[in-house]
Amino acid sequence: MNDQAKKLREIIHNIKKQNKEAHSPTFSKNTADTDSTRVITITSGKGGVGKSNFTINLGLSLNKLGYKVTILDADLGLANIDIILGVIPKYSLAHVIRKEKSLEEIMVEGPGGIKLISGGSGLKELANLTEEQITNLIVNLKLLGKSTDFILIDTGAGINNSVLSFVDAASEIILVTTPEPTSITDAYAVLKNIVLNDKEKIIRVLINRVENNEEGLEVFNKLNTASQRFLNVSLQRLGYLYDDILVSRAVKRQTPFLLVYPNSLVSKGVETIASRLVNETNSEVFEVSGLKKFIHKFFYSHRESL
Repeated sequence: MNDQAKKLREIIHNIKKQNKEAHSPTFSKNTADTDSTRVITITSGKGGVGKSNFTINLGLSLNKLGYKVTILDADLGLANIDIILGVIPKYSLAHVIRKEKSLEEIMVEGPGGIKLISGGSGLKELANLTEEQITNLIVNLKLLGKSTDFILIDTGAGINNSVLSFVDAASEIILVTTPEPTSITDAYAVLKNIVLNDKEKIIRVLINRVENNEEGLEVFNKLNTASQRFLNVSLQRLGYLYDDILVSRAVKRQTPFLLVYPNSLVSKGVETIASRLVNETNSEVFEVSGLKKFIHKFFYSHRESL
């Protein structure tokens, strides 16, 4: 594993050296640095808690605030971001890995100008990349960091290796759960795996489908108390979203609820959460969540686990 990490560091060093010698505008100081992009991984303990729906509408809310947003659908088994958005990606990350397309070419534009990247079978191929493929993918990811402010990674549910690879590499995590006992239990199981390798992560909890604020606070307190007692980690309360029939109606229309029901309580809730995240842009949390750090952690430590 140390040999692999050393090899990857050499690859990245060579990329920087080649661009410096060629005076390439790709990594010019006049363009945005990859650390100006916040990478947030959104995950859950079980499926069906509304994680993907939240991710999409969070992206739209951030977009409304003037930020460029890219969503990576990293749910290998049940990818459904495209279904909810009503768009059909023609290409996936696999085409970038095979050098058939660039990352920009596989991106699909969704409502409000948000960008969507389909992980597809490319997530499986991440485990066995050649040196040339690694170099190509890193260059593409760095270029992505120059064109977007937020990268939201929608993982699959649970604690399989594919999910944990994206979770482990991220500095910012949003853990989505509902008040259902099974959902809370599964969320705690994911939480244990998250802090197993890194207790310094910023872990925010979103309680979805609550009946009222009191229920949301009760669920958060249960998770946070258990986390503090048994894992020695404190969680951050991101907020609550109300159980709303308008959400399912929007899904049937294949249109985000923020667009079709902008004045609903759930839409206002997501907008409030987006504002909270934006207000942290200049805080200490921003300093540790850049794309550069995500790239390094992902390729150095987690490629074998996919």
